Amino acid sequence: MKILCLGHITYDITFPVDSYPKENTKTRYFEKTECAGGPSSIAAFLLGKWHQDVGIAGLVGNDNYGNKIKKEFILNHVNTKYLMLAPKVETGHALILANRSNGTRTIFSYVSKSDKLKPFVLENAPDILLIDGHEYEASKHLLKTYPNTISIIDAGRSKKEVIELAKMCHYVVCSKEFAENVTGIKIDFNNKSSLIKIYKKMEEIFPGIIVITLEDKGCLYSLNNQIKIMPGIKVKTVDSTGAGDIFHGAFTYGIAEGFDFEKVIKYASIAGALSVTKVGGYKSIPSLEEMASVYDEIS
Repeated sequence: MKILCLGHITYDITFPVDSYPKENTKTRYFEKTECAGGPSSIAAFLLGKWHQDVGIAGLVGNDNYGNKIKKEFILNHVNTKYLMLAPKVETGHALILANRSNGTRTIFSYVSKSDKLKPFVLENAPDILLIDGHEYEASKHLLKTYPNTISIIDAGRSKKEVIELAKMCHYVVCSKEFAENVTGIKIDFNNKSSLIKIYKKMEEIFPGIIVITLEDKGCLYSLNNQIKIMPGIKVKTVDSTGAGDIFHGAFTYGIAEGFDFEKVIKYASIAGALSVTKVGGYKSIPSLEEMASVYDEIS
């Protein structure tokens, strides 16, 4: 396979709501969306939908949710050779309340802390490895075993294991929160020097190419030794679940297709923005036709 996505896999149940429910009340919903979730999972679904040769690696239980997840991957053209269904593992799952009135989402998730994917050997080295930092030992093993594979990390949490993995990757695509926590520098959008300061500090820590996502403000990156911001795309947010994961999937797609770097970032930004206009994680992934239409409009 050309691309392998490795990380946390879960099963998401999303309820679209118009307001957050009051404590100690009963609420009945007549609409829901169910699908597989998790950072690398959603990225893999995007890459499969966009006709890439992609596989998923991760750990789920050999239970109802785990088997549903495997079926969804297969239906979406994602290779499941390295998807491990363990008989003594309970598949993680999440309940998501997507507030349509303001675009926020609240996530209640269950993850078994003891269940981790053991290091494994691939049949062939992939061209690209996308990790989300959740499976530390397996990720570290693959990064060491295949140093010539292009590696990308979706760095959302500032845990020491994620920081260590990020130092081993060619591309560090991280959240604003990750960058602020790692550097100790807070971004002030009214003070451009804070953006330059945090980016330069990140470059001191991580040897790879760095992109810092800034939510609706866009993302921060460097090109030809010039620190720049790719502005965010203005849309009506319905459900932000999976937007960052879709950004990373589209970023990986751009790298795989050999796009120039600014086109990679623009494609990722468009994909993330379009996804928040729909409810559900991977089910909000835009089509390539939608992507091309918006890209042509803003280019």
